[in-house]
Amino acid sequence: MTVRAVLFDVDFTLCRPGPELSADRYARIAARHGITLDTSRYDDARDAAVLNLKRHPELLHDESIWHRFTEDIFIGMGGPEAIASECATEIEEGWGVSENFELFEDVLPVLEELRRAELRIALVSNGIRDLTEFVAHHRLDVDAIVDSRSHGRVKPHPTIFQAALASLAVAPGDAVMVGDSLEEDIDGARALGMRAILIDREDRHPDFDERLTDLYGLPAALGLARPA
Repeated sequence: MTVRAVLFDVDFTLCRPGPELSADRYARIAARHGITLDTSRYDDARDAAVLNLKRHPELLHDESIWHRFTEDIFIGMGGPEAIASECATEIEEGWGVSENFELFEDVLPVLEELRRAELRIALVSNGIRDLTEFVAHHRLDVDAIVDSRSHGRVKPHPTIFQAALASLAVAPGDAVMVGDSLEEDIDGARALGMRAILIDREDRHPDFDERLTDLYGLPAALGLARPA
């Protein structure tokens, strides 16, 4: 296989939420409403919200799903249901601010290496924020951006991958998908005939056949020659 392009997921593949999007944000916004949240319950509340997260049955982009996700975390930290929606709306405003996200340290050097190899690069995300502004803020050198908010469908729907491939003018067999979700990124891409590499930064899937724990190993996984 000759690789001509790489498609990247965004959240938890290229970046992670920074301190402004942590448990403290929930607590600060709750405090504005006279409510005290237990920040020590954030991780458990988030894990439970992830388990309850339901995609639209037709894989349509549906921001109400993420609103409910935020509500569930708020309630799981001890917040009252009566104001959960109002507080969730305020909390979600922080997700639209690009500087609230931190790039992993391996992102920029690896993207530069892919560019030196003349590979095309696209971002494919199920996120709810403006990725054009995110790319500009973090100075990411990419050729295309396809997000579910503008596309209308979420991964693993085939059309969101197809839109990215079309924008790069490459066939599925000439592209590699890189992401942290087995179902959304890996299974979705492979169903189209793409090669897919799991980014497993927290080492949750040690037995998966094609995975990396960081991006530094990606150029070698793609068969690229290391720079002299």
